[in-house]
Amino acid sequence: MENQIEFSTIWESLRISNDFLFGKVMQDAELCKELLQRILPDLEIDHIEYPELQKAIKPDVDAKSVRLDVYVKDGKGSVYDIEMQVADTKELPKRSRYYQSMIDLQLIDAGQSYKKLNRSYVIFICPFDVFGKGRHIYTFENICKEDYTVSLGDGALKIFLNADGEQDDVSGELRAFLDYVAGKKSEDSFIMKLEEAVEEAKKNRKWRHEYMTLLMRDQENIEKGIEKGIEKGIEKGILGMVSTLKDLEIPDATIVQKIQEKFKFSREEAERYVQ
Repeated sequence: MENQIEFSTIWESLRISNDFLFGKVMQDAELCKELLQRILPDLEIDHIEYPELQKAIKPDVDAKSVRLDVYVKDGKGSVYDIEMQVADTKELPKRSRYYQSMIDLQLIDAGQSYKKLNRSYVIFICPFDVFGKGRHIYTFENICKEDYTVSLGDGALKIFLNADGEQDDVSGELRAFLDYVAGKKSEDSFIMKLEEAVEEAKKNRKWRHEYMTLLMRDQENIEKGIEKGIEKGIEKGILGMVSTLKDLEIPDATIVQKIQEKFKFSREEAERYVQ
């Protein structure tokens, strides 16, 4: 019951920067389209479609699977993956590379021409600066190292947004959104619509239950990980002790007794480490 109350409090305190809530809010096509238009003002996006909600990609049993927060395409066939990323895992550039490759696998079938590969955008929205240069936006595409005027033309772009930026390098509209991600209030009409959508999402009992379930599963996994870590730590300590006592030519029987006394093991459990 205590956990249930705690999880409920967490749900009520969620903001747009939570990836689960962000994915739900972005199911509103108009909101998602407006956000993309703010991030990519040079594009004319007439409408967007949802091939799948929170698209999961798992190419084969041995490959690492991915679950995309928001995966949409526009009327021209361009595809967009938008990820809300709160934790700085120090691996986002390489994760963007992996996500890009997984998306490409979904865009063409065996035997099709590579020309069928659509233009694609992998976008990470972060409350921190991945590259430490104070920019609000970092856009990457493949260009020639020897001649920056030559683009590879593979149609793949990666964008990292930083809500903690300092430079005057984005439009006021995009800045308002990034400030909102950072927890700042705004009178911007789009931001007010987003805030309304966030509050409506929190009233959705199905989504609330889904989030609670995920949270409980994550907590269980963390607890299991801690238990395994403790077990491994104890085992490593015992093996180290046994090695030291053996080097001192202490009899096995005495070592077993020491393990029993120190770790409250049965004789059978202690003998396991001495054999």
